[in-house]
Amino acid sequence: MIRIRPYKDSDEAAILSWCRDEDEYYRWTAGILGRYPATREQFRETGKLMRFTALDDKEPAGFFTVRNPKATLDELRFGFVIVDPAKRGKGVGRAMLRQGLEYAFRIYQAERVTLSVFEANLPARACYASAGFRQTGLKEVYFVKGEAQTAIEMECLRSEFM
Repeated sequence: MIRIRPYKDSDEAAILSWCRDEDEYYRWTAGILGRYPATREQFRETGKLMRFTALDDKEPAGFFTVRNPKATLDELRFGFVIVDPAKRGKGVGRAMLRQGLEYAFRIYQAERVTLSVFEANLPARACYASAGFRQTGLKEVYFVKGEAQTAIEMECLRSEFM
């Protein structure tokens, strides 16, 4: 059974081990945390955000952050979403995100939760859609390893989730 809890420093090594190569790292971070491979210092930059770890039994199975991009808590944004590669394709990401949405909508009373995903990352897009997110039509471009990568925004609305 998957459950989320606030991130603990003891989760760090497991989470960093999930980026097995450069491409995986940049799909996860878009380079925002710096160059591959991620260092502990780079990862600790996520400490400026609300961080959550998903557990499968007692072991870390996923991670994501939450921030409020506007002055109010009406909108929250998920980021740095990652699932243990050994657990991908087994519903862990969906369960983790749905619990994150429950938290956002019930505790923070947010009206909207957004995230951004690379257009070419079809498995992640499918996971987000299965959790209740849909595309908004907004796009942004990141330069990853010198190449332009298009990211699409997805959202989940409280009125559709609850």
